[in-house]
Amino acid sequence: MSMIPAVAEARPLLTAEGAELTHRRVAVCASILVILGVANISSTASALWSIWTTNALKSIGMFIPLVSLVLILRVWRRQRWQMQGTWWGLVVLVVTAIVVHLSTQAVLIFTFSPKWFVGIPPYSLVAFGYVSGAVLLFGGTRLYRAALFPIILISFVDPIPHIFNVFVDLPLQRASAHVARAFAIALGQKLTPDQMRLMFTPKFGMFIAPGCNGIRGASTMGFIALIAGYLYRFRWRAHALVVVGAVLLGYVFNFARLCTLVLYYLVALRVTWLQTRATMGDYIIGGCLFLVATVLLFYAIQRLGEEPGQVKPDDEMVAPSPLKPGPALFLRLIAMVIFVAVGVVGVARAYANGRAHVAEEKADATAMGQFPQHVGSYTLVRLWNENYYTGPLIYHWAEYAPADGGAHISLGISPVLGAHDTLICHTARGEEPLWAGQIAIPMAGGVLVDFSGSFFNSGATQYLEVNTICNGASCGEYSRDHSHFGFVYSKPEPQSIFTQDPARPIPILIRAETIDTTLPADVARTQLTADIRTFLASVDLKGMTQPYRHE
Repeated sequence: MSMIPAVAEARPLLTAEGAELTHRRVAVCASILVILGVANISSTASALWSIWTTNALKSIGMFIPLVSLVLILRVWRRQRWQMQGTWWGLVVLVVTAIVVHLSTQAVLIFTFSPKWFVGIPPYSLVAFGYVSGAVLLFGGTRLYRAALFPIILISFVDPIPHIFNVFVDLPLQRASAHVARAFAIALGQKLTPDQMRLMFTPKFGMFIAPGCNGIRGASTMGFIALIAGYLYRFRWRAHALVVVGAVLLGYVFNFARLCTLVLYYLVALRVTWLQTRATMGDYIIGGCLFLVATVLLFYAIQRLGEEPGQVKPDDEMVAPSPLKPGPALFLRLIAMVIFVAVGVVGVARAYANGRAHVAEEKADATAMGQFPQHVGSYTLVRLWNENYYTGPLIYHWAEYAPADGGAHISLGISPVLGAHDTLICHTARGEEPLWAGQIAIPMAGGVLVDFSGSFFNSGATQYLEVNTICNGASCGEYSRDHSHFGFVYSKPEPQSIFTQDPARPIPILIRAETIDTTLPADVARTQLTADIRTFLASVDLKGMTQPYRHE
């Protein structure tokens, strides 16, 4: 006979209230552990926080984890905190943590076109994997199916993908500028020919920036409608209609905002003290219109929710289990505690290592890099630093000149960037390469290092850039091109994979250029490649990156 019934009978029974209270307490403990377990994907969490706090367009993403957590707990409460978890959830959590750890030691980027690229793993996929694993570990497949919407919602932690900016954001910027310009001209106002600037006087006007095209308001309205439709239990047609309508409403009210702002500027031409308060006027106009749009949206949602055919029936409340939590649940809790401990220890070690080098990194932002005076027949002629506009260091740079008066070579080392591909920065600025591919170059001592290369023509110069990544004693970055896509990747050292080594990969960038823009691109690239090969034949990258490894 099966032993399962006997074991079940041996577990003490509880009253309905006592069972729900016991399961609720376990659910609270599980929720706290899941939140602390984010330490295992701390690099992704840190990157997302940086995106939310520096990119106004994506700042709405910081509310997604909180909303997703509340909605999952809401579903779990309707199931009376049932604990039907599966160990597969722990597998998903561990795999997610390992993938994130590998991503901090190497770079892997899929490129579908010069303007469309995806870093692996995407932040949205990491968040989805982590939440999926946590739900499966404690709530099981039943909770997973019931909470599928908030689990998918977590994928919007990075709400606006880069491809959306390229193909939607910029065209909408031009459309917004056209509408505002047409409205001002219709009112008889003469403007300067600049399509993105509406100058009412030589010193008074407005610039239609990408953020002025309504995408922030439209995306916010879309997320409000998406979540509200879920709470109102709309059927999928009604849900899709509400979301699309909300997005369009956001864009329409943004056009109304721009036209109202034009009226403000026309009034300010006569009431001059308003000219110095135009920014605040824009905020007040935009805030009032957004409030009106939100009220209209919820009015439409409420009216639609009163239609019986548009709303799904409520789920029945699940009766609480009369059994006390079994040993399997406590084993899963212990496993989660160990998972959390590993992540917290790793974060603590990285934090301690970071504090040990805070003074050094602050000095790096102003101090020049450490480069040899001579590299083969090349002589150091100039040192400088490249910094973000906010101050932090990006690259230490050194420029070397050959003895024969040929092309100068610039060498950049970034001690803080981590895994990074420079081609992404170029494409983000709209600089598309004339050529991109793989170059294997022998270094000092005959060591062969793989570089990703790209060739550009800026109109004033033609230049070749090759970049690689150094992980400890080895260096290399690889690219593979196919007919419809390609990818760039680096190979981390084995010891960095199996340890929690806080040292980050160090990007290396070498650049050679010519001011002769009349040279055919293939000829210029061949010449500059030969110059870089000659220079790197005497370079020891392991020695050059040693001061920045913090080993």
